[in-house]
Amino acid sequence: MRLSRYFLPVLKETPREAQIVSHRYMLQAGMIKQATAGIYSWLPLGFKVLRKLENIVHEEQQRAGHLPMLMPTLQPGELWEESGRDNSYGPEMLRVVDRHGRKMLYGPTNEEMITDIFRSHVGSYKELPLTLYHIQWKFRDEVRPRFGVMRGREFFMKDGYNFDLTKDDALHAYNRHLVSYLRTYERMGLKAIPMRADSGPIGGEDTHEFLVLAETGESEVFYDSAVTDLHLGDREVDYDSVEQCQAIFDEWTTPYARTDETHDVGVFANVPEGRRRTARGIEVGQIFYFGTKYSETMGALVDDGKGGKVPVHMGSHGIGVSRLLGAIIEASHDDKGIIWPEGVTPFHCGILNMRQGDEAADAACDALYAALTALGLEPLYDDRDERAGAKFGTMDMIGLPWRITVGPRGLKNGVVELTSRRTGESEELPPEEAVAKIAKIYEGIA
Repeated sequence: MRLSRYFLPVLKETPREAQIVSHRYMLQAGMIKQATAGIYSWLPLGFKVLRKLENIVHEEQQRAGHLPMLMPTLQPGELWEESGRDNSYGPEMLRVVDRHGRKMLYGPTNEEMITDIFRSHVGSYKELPLTLYHIQWKFRDEVRPRFGVMRGREFFMKDGYNFDLTKDDALHAYNRHLVSYLRTYERMGLKAIPMRADSGPIGGEDTHEFLVLAETGESEVFYDSAVTDLHLGDREVDYDSVEQCQAIFDEWTTPYARTDETHDVGVFANVPEGRRRTARGIEVGQIFYFGTKYSETMGALVDDGKGGKVPVHMGSHGIGVSRLLGAIIEASHDDKGIIWPEGVTPFHCGILNMRQGDEAADAACDALYAALTALGLEPLYDDRDERAGAKFGTMDMIGLPWRITVGPRGLKNGVVELTSRRTGESEELPPEEAVAKIAKIYEGIA
């Protein structure tokens, strides 16, 4: 992609309405535009990152054996009346009446809808276990939407639902989701800590939130610093193995980590003093086990193989996909702009032509662009006739992890400059070596 042909409305001024870094940088980098309070249009750069995050979530969900589908944004109100949850969300629920007088709602979550689908098509224990999920726009009519996509009214979310015959089976699904979420966040370059949390209107006693540590986080969190040293890395995981999933669950949840809603001062005091930490956290996901709360009230029963019918055990599992963009920026930025982790960057590297119109510089940039593209990478080539300062400023703001700078002086010596956005360190390399190094960095990521 050539920047001269791309739609990237970078703002020079700091938006006055932006209260936190991620909101400010997403507006300045031309990623989003506010349509109305808490509702945004996703412009090409922002939409590109959103799709990358969505794809990672899909890949990790399906790796864990979960099945993708898509449910509607509007739901019939009678399903929520049937579950007894129609008033749980209060005024945050956007309710509408269609032309026939039927009550509808713009769903903030889909427990009722998925339970209705399940009870319509599954009747035997032989069809279990089953986990279905989708990634879909949702709406919550926040009284004070703020912080950009971090607390908007419309948001893009993955929500999944497991159906199991027994509580033990459902708790394995819970552990399986925790493991798949840990892998998902690591691929995005995030350290997301599972913390014992409150279930709220979803219900149930077993729930963990995943929080990214950041000064602008809405939640106060308390944790044992040992949990921040844990990594899944390239560990192979058999998601069908109860023992392996339980072991990883224990590994990540044994160190103390709780939100302020569930914080226990007495238990926290047992953590060695040098490892006790208090910080702010941004919620980017949550998993729940709530047993038969919905299956009993809505009649989601299966034959148990013993001549009877039993309600299935259920759980739900969410990841705030659009919210993740804000969380990543809050965790990875400097005073010049965004710093994207390699796993989620909209373009793998930037190519910056310091002398647009110079025959040698133009030819070198075209060759770099072709070489990177041939390797399956996506470079962004700044071919605008702009001064160098403006080009550097744009590249810093949009935060591509790597930049190749091409100028007549370096080309005379047969080199280009390769720069890391994260460290600011640069090195001069022959163009083909710069391409090879970029390819090596993204090996197994792109």
